[in-house]
Amino acid sequence: MTTGFGRQVKRVLAGAAMIAAALVSAQTGEATAQTLAALPMPSAGAPDLGHARPIVGWVEFCARYASECAVDPSEPAQVTLTPRLWQTVTGVNRQVNTSLRAVTDMEHWGVPDRWDLAEDGSGDCEDFQLLKRKLLAQAGLPRRAMRMTVVIDEKGEGHAVLMLRTDRGDLVLDNKTSAVLPWHRTGYTFIKRESQDATAWVSLGGATAPTVTANR
Repeated sequence: MTTGFGRQVKRVLAGAAMIAAALVSAQTGEATAQTLAALPMPSAGAPDLGHARPIVGWVEFCARYASECAVDPSEPAQVTLTPRLWQTVTGVNRQVNTSLRAVTDMEHWGVPDRWDLAEDGSGDCEDFQLLKRKLLAQAGLPRRAMRMTVVIDEKGEGHAVLMLRTDRGDLVLDNKTSAVLPWHRTGYTFIKRESQDATAWVSLGGATAPTVTANR
């Protein structure tokens, strides 16, 4: 029997999925009026410095959702950022951020770190980003260009964001803000991200590697 809360959660996630599809297909006056000047300025991407140890929570997530972690080398490693695609990315980032309830994994599951798809409408940082990637992939973006990334945030804590690799540089989708920012403007220390060549991780040069991303 579906409870009132369960129905509400389904509506929230359905709404997030609908916005991903709608933003891709919409032809509004605003979208038509946008130009390349509205996009982030081109910048260098985050450096890939070789193999890194994956987060345990990610390993366990991949065992449950193998398709969410698989890498298809035939997909492009980056996307060409157009005004229409920018609208889709910023719209999904904002919609997920405002749709989910932020809770820590300890509050949610009773464990320090668990990666999930926020299927019950609640989650912490990595769950927000995993749902964004799922919705953006459904909207047609290549998963290979969307990499889960671990950083040290402004509190000195482990935090997960979604890195979108584009022809204008690496952009960050974050549940702490609805602004999609170039990676070097976030103020974070970038530790590592998922590889684009295998189901593995690569180093981004940060010296301190957190073992969990237990951050709302």
